[in-house]
Amino acid sequence: MNNIFLSGGLAFLITFFSIPVIIEVAKNKKLFDEPGERKVHKNVIPTLGGLGIFAGFIIATLIGVPPSQASVLQYFLAAIMIIFFMGIKDDILILTASKKFVGQLMAAGILIRFGGIEITNMYGFLGVYAIPPTASFLLTLFTIVVITNSFNLIDGVDGLAGSLGLLTSVIFGIYFFMTGQILYSVMALSLAGSLVAFLIYNFYPARIFMGDTGSLLIGLLNSIFVIKFISVASDPASGLPLASAPALGFAILLVPLFDTLRVVGHRILNRRSPFSPDRNHIHHFLLDLGLNHKTITLTCVLTNICFIGLAYLLRSAGATMVMLSLVSTATILVSIVYYNRPKKKFKLQLNARMNEEPVIKSHKIFTLAGEAVEQD
Repeated sequence: MNNIFLSGGLAFLITFFSIPVIIEVAKNKKLFDEPGERKVHKNVIPTLGGLGIFAGFIIATLIGVPPSQASVLQYFLAAIMIIFFMGIKDDILILTASKKFVGQLMAAGILIRFGGIEITNMYGFLGVYAIPPTASFLLTLFTIVVITNSFNLIDGVDGLAGSLGLLTSVIFGIYFFMTGQILYSVMALSLAGSLVAFLIYNFYPARIFMGDTGSLLIGLLNSIFVIKFISVASDPASGLPLASAPALGFAILLVPLFDTLRVVGHRILNRRSPFSPDRNHIHHFLLDLGLNHKTITLTCVLTNICFIGLAYLLRSAGATMVMLSLVSTATILVSIVYYNRPKKKFKLQLNARMNEEPVIKSHKIFTLAGEAVEQD
């Protein structure tokens, strides 16, 4: 208990006091995210907030994790360092999508091969239980890469990615604490402490963005948490077993994960590259409806909480039925938002696509491995 409180508090303090220094250095070195036609913000804003999140998380975790619980921590840190340096380079110099994808595969490979983070059982989802090693490896690799990028792609308005990351890390941290998984609890609540401090500077109007350094770090950590959560929650001997654990894990990450899968699927169905940027994310739809940044963030977080509650109430129905309910409900809600957008903007986007030109051009193109952040 002391380790967890120490880690969360220490992470908050380190991030809180480091962010102003990072903002000042970024201004002096002109390390900004500049406004563009595809961006929503109007002023130059520093993008190195992820550095403060990383500092708070890494120091608090190293201090808070008991030595007896740190058997795989070194491998987690190795994967995290790959993501960190890849993100920091991209925030400063811009990294190609292929290089970012390779870096993510390397980090995922370390987690699977050495960290023991692997999906070896579907626990009844689609009638599947134990899966072969090769399928297990590929499924886990896909899961880690998608979740890692999901927080990067949802980082489109002030406070959104940080708030969703805070929600997920608190839920995972509390569950791991209740089941005696101290290592994972310390990691999750250290991340939560860092995000609370970061959000003080990132809520609208944002004084700093987290950049790829922050969003990819949050995504990678959540991929570790959710895979471990499914394994522990499905174990009757865990102390707090939960039925339909795969669906519950999906529900905890529903807003960023469903949005990413939907957008990529939409691009593929329209015979476009899954890596091509567009304005089809849920926060774009909500912006088109006239909602401000604070309202969008609050709406997405509350929606995610409702989906978690729905999955928990339906857990006895089985993972397949719960997952189907979540996906169906999410699809209906997104469709309602989509078709209620102003028709003028919809026609503008349609005409631009017919002409094979982007609706709004960007000075900085990101892909599935790191899409351009649109903030105000």
